[in-house]
Amino acid sequence: MVEPTRVRTPVGWREWVTLPGFGVPWIKAKVDTGARSSSLHAFDIEHIVRDDEPWVRFSVHPWQRSDQDAVVVECPIQDERIVRSSSGHAEERIVVLVDLVLGKRIIEAEVSLSNRDQMGFRMLIGREALRQGYVVDPGRSYLGGRPRLAMRRRNRGR
Repeated sequence: MVEPTRVRTPVGWREWVTLPGFGVPWIKAKVDTGARSSSLHAFDIEHIVRDDEPWVRFSVHPWQRSDQDAVVVECPIQDERIVRSSSGHAEERIVVLVDLVLGKRIIEAEVSLSNRDQMGFRMLIGREALRQGYVVDPGRSYLGGRPRLAMRRRNRGR
């Protein structure tokens, strides 16, 4: 049986992403087909309880190489699981559901919380999120659009 043709949204190897439910208007993400799951830079991670349900409070630095404009987020915990990094290091991480805008489409993705301070990108979009109708062009960037120049300069610390 032949699978019907589906329209796929093209994205580049790096994209600007919006996290509307978290109050993060823009964050630069690496699109990584080599990673199964997605990851978000988070710090000050704290387990909390709301209505007898496990939640998490954490902060996000949306700008690369900057600790300005930290955003504090509270949301339900979806799961806690062992995640193995590209270097082979395994660690237990909190996983949350995130609505994100990628390629001008809104999708829901499972995202693990990790300290990505030393990484080149504050967010990583993995295969599980990309399976929701995306195709990656590894030779292109920012196919989903970019924020205004002032916002991009702010991301570079200028």
